[in-house]
Amino acid sequence: QVQLAEFGGGSVQAGGSLRLSCVVSGFTYSNYCMAWFRQGPGKERERVAAIDSEGSTNTAGSVKGRFTISQDNAKNTLYLEMNSLKPEDTSMYYCAAHGGAGVDCYGRDRYYHYNYWGQGTQVTVSS
Repeated sequence: QVQLAEFGGGSVQAGGSLRLSCVVSGFTYSNYCMAWFRQGPGKERERVAAIDSEGSTNTAGSVKGRFTISQDNAKNTLYLEMNSLKPEDTSMYYCAAHGGAGVDCYGRDRYYHYNYWGQGTQVTVSS
């Protein structure tokens, strides 16, 4: 059974930093795309960053230069380093995964492209 569990959310002031972690278990695909999404109240879930099994990354324009996605395969953990946080970054953050033969992150920018989800972790940035 595949499980994803996020950690590291919290409340920070604008300009601060947080690092989110997503511990993955039961996920045995060699080819995959893993991503961080966020969803604010009344908003659609949007992809923030993604990384594939080759280590190629993609970051949304709204967070480029501030957020960095990475993975530690030895620890089965996905990370999102968030710097220079802004109040508009306030959201529930989710990790997501999709695996299979030949899978990468190309075109996988919508929530329905992913099979597995964590429960989310709240990030609140105050001004």
